[in-house]
Amino acid sequence: MDKFILSLDEGTTSARAIVFDRESNVLGVGQYEFPQHYPKPGWVEHNPEEIWEAQLKAIKTALKNAKITPEQIAAIGITNQRETTIVWDKSGKPLYNAIVWQCRRTAEMVEEIKREHGDVIKEKTGLVPDAYFSASKLKWLLDNVPGLREKAEKGEVLFGTVDTFLIYKLTGEHVTDYSNASRTMLFNIKRLEWDDELLEIFDIPEAILPEVKESSEIYGYTKRELLGAEVPVSGDAGDQQAALFGQACFEEGMVKATYGTGNFILANTGRMLLYSDNLLTTIAWGLDGRVTYALEGSVFITGAAVQWLRDGIKIIKDAAETEEMAEKLASNEGVYFVPAFVGLGAPYWDQFARGLIIGITRGTGREHLARATLEAIAYLTRDVVDEMEKLVQIKELRVDGGATRNNFLMRFQADILNKRVIRPFVQETTALGAAYLAGLAVDYWEGLKEIRELWKAERIFEPNMDEETRKRLYAGWKEAVRRSIGWAKVVQL
Repeated sequence: MDKFILSLDEGTTSARAIVFDRESNVLGVGQYEFPQHYPKPGWVEHNPEEIWEAQLKAIKTALKNAKITPEQIAAIGITNQRETTIVWDKSGKPLYNAIVWQCRRTAEMVEEIKREHGDVIKEKTGLVPDAYFSASKLKWLLDNVPGLREKAEKGEVLFGTVDTFLIYKLTGEHVTDYSNASRTMLFNIKRLEWDDELLEIFDIPEAILPEVKESSEIYGYTKRELLGAEVPVSGDAGDQQAALFGQACFEEGMVKATYGTGNFILANTGRMLLYSDNLLTTIAWGLDGRVTYALEGSVFITGAAVQWLRDGIKIIKDAAETEEMAEKLASNEGVYFVPAFVGLGAPYWDQFARGLIIGITRGTGREHLARATLEAIAYLTRDVVDEMEKLVQIKELRVDGGATRNNFLMRFQADILNKRVIRPFVQETTALGAAYLAGLAVDYWEGLKEIRELWKAERIFEPNMDEETRKRLYAGWKEAVRRSIGWAKVVQL
């Protein structure tokens, strides 16, 4: 009987399931959206049961579309929206809505903690203290949900990020992996354990935390009543780390960029724990008794800027139009767009920056705005790569995500980086990374060498811009960014 790998890709707006074969081909997909809940301004929640129901439906649809039975699944891998925080009881019943990574309800709490403990948190976790991560969300739940802290002290409450919740629902085991644990702001990434001092700072009882395991090992087996078979669940990684693995970035200095609503750029730093003032240090994965570390830079708005062209100012009907529009111009003619709609992320970290379009003349048209938007995505990615290069040598950029289909953007990215940009055949790199991790644990694939050989480039974009032009264009970008910094303070919005 032929065997396959099932990958669960649980995102912020939908739950997906994908069936892969040994050659990394996609055989079947299931995807279902679930509601977003906004109880107050700045608050974002999910109903964990709605996530679970969407994921279970996605599994069944993927198997049906792949025309296979549950017995043909060799293993299941999970990748997930990171940092989102869930608490449930031992029967698997959620005790409150999930607090989503985007939620800002704990921002003031974190600012207070940061003033006193910011350096300790950065040193132990590699993270800049922020409401983005799980620790403050969990503290909020324990402090604000009636009776929850008392239940937690009695050992009646389980905490986890979304991967942990799904593994528990599938197998009854309370576990997570190193990559997800490293995003909680409670995990010591040097000692590879929950940190007593951090637990004390956030007033969190250790009894509610999951056991932390490698990203590729058997965590448990699916309950027979769910799928009709007991299938090993054996791969687990946060979405960005899974994409790094799916891109076969196994060596130090290999970098991937995922182009989505924002851009996430991760560099493999191997066994070296490197710290940057303007980037996050995180665990990429745990494999074969060893942890691999990464540097991470998050750009908040990239693909969302193209959506704004479509939905906000309505100068395009479809994102694909931007490529043809940009190609009509020989250059940007001095027009720059800094899409700082919600401030700027790495490496600037300015929550008061605001969007800016500069260099407009009477001759500026739709094409200039479309081109400036695509160029901004490439500039913002270079900003992060330049920061990474202060610590690690980078030769090329492997790319994935919807915007990578835009050939103009990929060419310009190679030009402005002065590095080759490589687009793979399989674009489902996040789900594929989770599949690889799951398959390795059950010997479906023999090792990293085999996976390296499975990864294939669909197109390579070589830099073709002269150095003088590159310097001039990038200097203009940096000046445009400088003028957007702190704008919300200037106008006191």
